[in-house]
Amino acid sequence: MKTKFIAEISSNHHQDIGRCFKFIETAARIGCDAVKFQLFKIDELFAPEILAHSETHRKRRQWELPRSFLPDLKNCCDNNRIEFSCTPFYLQAVEELTPYVDFFKIASYELLWSDLLKTCARTRLPVILSTGMASIAEIDEAVHTLKGEGSKDITLLHCVSAYPTPVEECNLSVLASFRDRYGVKVGWSDHSVSPAVINRAVHKWQADAIEFHLDLDKTGAEYAAGHCWLPGEIEEVIRNYRLCEKIDGQPEKQFVASEAADRDWRADPSDGLRPLKPIRRDFR
Repeated sequence: MKTKFIAEISSNHHQDIGRCFKFIETAARIGCDAVKFQLFKIDELFAPEILAHSETHRKRRQWELPRSFLPDLKNCCDNNRIEFSCTPFYLQAVEELTPYVDFFKIASYELLWSDLLKTCARTRLPVILSTGMASIAEIDEAVHTLKGEGSKDITLLHCVSAYPTPVEECNLSVLASFRDRYGVKVGWSDHSVSPAVINRAVHKWQADAIEFHLDLDKTGAEYAAGHCWLPGEIEEVIRNYRLCEKIDGQPEKQFVASEAADRDWRADPSDGLRPLKPIRRDFR
């Protein structure tokens, strides 16, 4: 099993295409398999009643990803051999993203929106769905909706929508119950910024995917909330996971090159003395 590591850029890009490129290049360098952005329009994300009374929410227009960036982001991902994904937050966004993304990610806050789930499923692209705040009944309905519209490649991410997430509330054993209940791939969407949590999700619960929020330099719009990793922090986690892949090796027992020189120095079965008799005859 190989875990897919997905770097969530979220709104840390500053609407700067050069900074977006730096995120993609950094994610590839530290060992990620995919990078994910978000495509939303504030006027189609929040109800007008909220925008009318909340300057905080109106200011999030500065967090919007320009749609004109999409071809260049995809090209940069291809050049860096990393998958490109984006979360759609309005229905037309699915059509706008389909030519570019390798998979769709649906956010926890949109899990109840069946029209969005159906629209993503009909593209036949893989779908990753976060489940923060959702009840089992709500997740049942969402998975049923995706499958009913033809989704064949579904990954269900356990998620706690707290920013940051206390480690004692991560409840990673949910991954096993998701896998058994739905027969889909499972993973963890991280807000804990805890190496222990990610290591446990991968090594104990065999997460198929790990999504985490990435910032480059502590200046991203969401970094101050406390749920974003810096490159050096997550790079060590990914590097250790890749090392564990090598450590695990293959299930067939075999001697390896590093021990070959000692094979002839085993005890000879005829008398129990070391080394084997052919070595003794020529030993000087």
